[in-house]
Amino acid sequence: MKRIVLWILLILTFFVVMAVSPAISDKGYILISLGDKIIELTIVSASIMLTLLFISLILLLIMFGAISRIGFRGWNKIAFASHRRGLKNFNRGIAAFILEDNQQAEHLLAKAAEPSKFPRTAYLLAAAASSKQSLRSNTNHYLGLLAQEEHTIKTSGLESILVTIKLLMVQEDFAQARTIIDEHHKHIGHDARLLSLEIELSLQEKRFTYVIDQLVSARKQKTINDEKIAQWEAIAFYGAFSETMRQESKNALALFWQKLSKKLKQREAILFAYCQVLAEHKITEPLNKILLPVVKKGADIKFLQNIRLLPISAADELISVVQKHLHHDQHSGKWLSCLANLAAKSQQLPMAEKAFNSLVNLDGQQYDITDLLAFSHVLEQQGDFQKANQVLNKVVAQTDAHQNDVLQKNNGNQA
Repeated sequence: MKRIVLWILLILTFFVVMAVSPAISDKGYILISLGDKIIELTIVSASIMLTLLFISLILLLIMFGAISRIGFRGWNKIAFASHRRGLKNFNRGIAAFILEDNQQAEHLLAKAAEPSKFPRTAYLLAAAASSKQSLRSNTNHYLGLLAQEEHTIKTSGLESILVTIKLLMVQEDFAQARTIIDEHHKHIGHDARLLSLEIELSLQEKRFTYVIDQLVSARKQKTINDEKIAQWEAIAFYGAFSETMRQESKNALALFWQKLSKKLKQREAILFAYCQVLAEHKITEPLNKILLPVVKKGADIKFLQNIRLLPISAADELISVVQKHLHHDQHSGKWLSCLANLAAKSQQLPMAEKAFNSLVNLDGQQYDITDLLAFSHVLEQQGDFQKANQVLNKVVAQTDAHQNDVLQKNNGNQA
């Protein structure tokens, strides 16, 4: 009530002054001296100015009182509303990513990147979500935004850098992946994950000799399993052997093999990489020198399965040894499979068909998809297309059964 009365008085005073001022004949003057300047005002003008100034002061006091009543929490809500929405979307995006709702995760994380104040993590997860949807352009966009962010280990952590490198490799942007790895090259010897990425990227870059050197460090890492190392060995040594054969000669290839340590020569991945190159270039003598002693002693089934994959065009000596084993055990699935595949590769088609027929008619299933595909190809080459189709139907049935087994196993693990 007091405020209303005060406002009425102020307004009345202002209008009275405005109304009376024209009627005053001797208005009087006020001189204000500021240095060299002199400001001349009438008493009426000065009164009006003071009245307006007083009203403005009252308004400021009222506004300040209203602001003070809102309080810190109120202003915090107003000032940080965008940040809170960003955090909410960020958390929802992470939850969607975990639930594999990649479309929703990408949308929320991209939207929350700047407001949430976690742009690197948000763009990284958005890139991963779009990559899982095979949205190549979206992934490249997010990776481009990531490139604008500082990516040091201190600011973003090594894990963030590792994910960025993986995504770049999936996008086949090997040049950018190489740039980031080289920036953190000093950490390769201290982190097995970064070493793994360095090896995989170097394989893509066909730096096979360099990878062979890095495998020495990889074998010492407890977190890298033997299966993964064997895969790297197979690719790296096959690449190095092929490169030597292509750029130099078979003598250089033989010298390369001789220089390897006995321990490396005994590793099956490396041994069969060398045999693969020998078979591809029809270098029979050193190939037989390696395989015949092992086959004569009675190799295990895994070794024989690897032999049947080699493109051996001159396999007479190997076939002779395998036939001797079959003479002692005519119902051996591993030796029948080996004989059939060797005969097929060396174009001894009647022998291959006979061996395959014996293999598929054994008690129990002692053949696999590799055998069936080779059998079908042999039949096609001999013009027996109907029987070849029947064999291919078995391949389809076996593939479906395998996929169902995998699905049931995965469902069991999730349960």
